[in-house]
Amino acid sequence: MAGAVDRNAGIIAEFRAHAGRVGGPFEGAPLLLLTTTGARSGKVRVNPVMYLALDDRLYVFGSKSGAPTNPDWYHNLVAHPSASVEVGTEAYEVTAAVLEGGERDRVFAEQARLYPAFAEYQAGTERTIPVALDRR
Repeated sequence: MAGAVDRNAGIIAEFRAHAGRVGGPFEGAPLLLLTTTGARSGKVRVNPVMYLALDDRLYVFGSKSGAPTNPDWYHNLVAHPSASVEVGTEAYEVTAAVLEGGERDRVFAEQARLYPAFAEYQAGTERTIPVALDRR
């Protein structure tokens, strides 16, 4: 876990220093910083997350690279839907909602079309990768 926290800290610093642009594995990918409240701890958590801008909304995907469990930030959003996002140099408050059924499938299919690794993540896990959207 410490490795992921250290890696995220570097990505977050780079994101903020370069108006939302980062290098490495996320270079050129749509990336936002998602700030949530810890489900159990109540602590503020910031995570870099790929997103999809569609239908005048931002969608995030709890892929965790196809791991068998959802990412912690997803559990935080379910427990505390009030969150904030940073996109480029813009930061604002959101209320998250988890998509289900056909709407979830439609949005996930678009993300997988644009970024085929997401289809691979879904194929590699038994869980349904959750999709959440911002409701400003």
